[in-house]
Amino acid sequence: MFFDVLSRITDPTTLIAIAASAVFGVFMGAVPGLTATMATALLVPITFFLPPIPAIATMVTATAIAIFAGDIPGCLLRMPGTPASAAYTDETYQMTRRGEAELALGASLMSSAFGGLFGTAVLIAGAPILAEFATRFSSVEYFWLVVLGLTCTVGIGSADPIKGIIALSFGLLVSMVGLNNPAGTPRFTFGQTALFDGVSLIPMMVGMFALSEILRFAASGTRSLDKVATPSGSILRGVGAMFLKYPVQILRGSMLGTLIGALPGAGADIAAWMSYGISRRYSREQEKFGTGHVEGVLEAGASNNSALAGAWVPALVFGIPGDSITAIVIGVLFMKNLNPGPQLFTSDPVSIYSIFALFVIANIIMIPLGLLAIRLFSRLMRVPRQVIMPCILIFCIVGSYAVNNSLFDVGLMLGFGVLAFVLEESGFPGSPAILGVILGSMLENYFVTTMISSGGDLTALVSRPIAATLAIIVVLIWSVPLLLRLSTRPKPINSAGH
Repeated sequence: MFFDVLSRITDPTTLIAIAASAVFGVFMGAVPGLTATMATALLVPITFFLPPIPAIATMVTATAIAIFAGDIPGCLLRMPGTPASAAYTDETYQMTRRGEAELALGASLMSSAFGGLFGTAVLIAGAPILAEFATRFSSVEYFWLVVLGLTCTVGIGSADPIKGIIALSFGLLVSMVGLNNPAGTPRFTFGQTALFDGVSLIPMMVGMFALSEILRFAASGTRSLDKVATPSGSILRGVGAMFLKYPVQILRGSMLGTLIGALPGAGADIAAWMSYGISRRYSREQEKFGTGHVEGVLEAGASNNSALAGAWVPALVFGIPGDSITAIVIGVLFMKNLNPGPQLFTSDPVSIYSIFALFVIANIIMIPLGLLAIRLFSRLMRVPRQVIMPCILIFCIVGSYAVNNSLFDVGLMLGFGVLAFVLEESGFPGSPAILGVILGSMLENYFVTTMISSGGDLTALVSRPIAATLAIIVVLIWSVPLLLRLSTRPKPINSAGH
């Protein structure tokens, strides 16, 4: 079997597919508005003309590289290339402004590679076990998982939790727009048919991160951005020391990413947000977060790439997509007569282990290709800002339009960009709002599904062991810091001096 797998992955067609899709993944990840999911969708027509293993190789490689490549514009320009990169964009950008672009990008690259290899190891060793665990989740477990994700985002991006809650509430409100609700009733569409499918996440994200930064540049002039230091030294210098300093955080992010990825419907985006939130909440240096702290970058970077491999667990074992990427991949697997399911492990183990090998190769070549991509992208920073900002604005418009081929999405991007600029100037973070949009509809659907199945009995939310455990974790996260703050508050001195 080893030599059969080796012959398949070293076939010239497979090697060419890996190389070409890696370059394609860099482009799709580094351009704001072009996501890893879009890269996978665009590769589907190409797979029609490829054998099974090269076809899967294109998707595995392109998505792994694209997830990391999204960190590059986020770090250098505060414009995340993918939604998963948005979780720690502010952190890496602050590091860049402080002259630590090399450390930020190096930490992101190596943690992504480590997380991807960790997730692959888990995929190889424990796919059936993790998939069986994931099948035990019903709507009530997913409800508490979403609540846990929202809980972890309250403190993200702002020193004021109240402003974080307000931003998150705004995102939840936006998620209610459209027909995608249990009742199928148009909400907040204002007669616009383009809003029936809800507010498109990609134009919103591009506007709130990219356009707001362009507006900030226009308002402040060239001086502030001219001070941003671009990578000029060794990208990997100091990364080893960071790995030795934060091994628990990197391992925790890799484990959480793999578990979240294995849960159908979650994916790398939620894994990155949750990992960053957990890193910030339980860090010994909480005051450094938001000012350019590498701890959250390492943990969330490891999490988003490990989630990619984790998402393949339910996809391969049960044919259940772990995220939007594997939903597309499952269609390709069926097209190539690699019908996902337990029988695939016994009927065609060579193909299964070939897919495992492709994950290993993709995460290894991510390192040299990532270093090259960082150098090439960094050259853009030498271009005068008066030239590069209009070009980036064009990419934002094209990327927003390409999602649904709709000018309405371009208008959404512009509107949310202006809104984000005003909010951030007032101290309101944009990151919780983005996650509120991602998780809001999921929260409502899982809650309503649970209520329908239980006949409106609220105790159903804690009637299952896993759901009750998640509920207890959520309560502890909210209550323990409050109780600790109350217990350490100094007692008032009475009139007697006691």
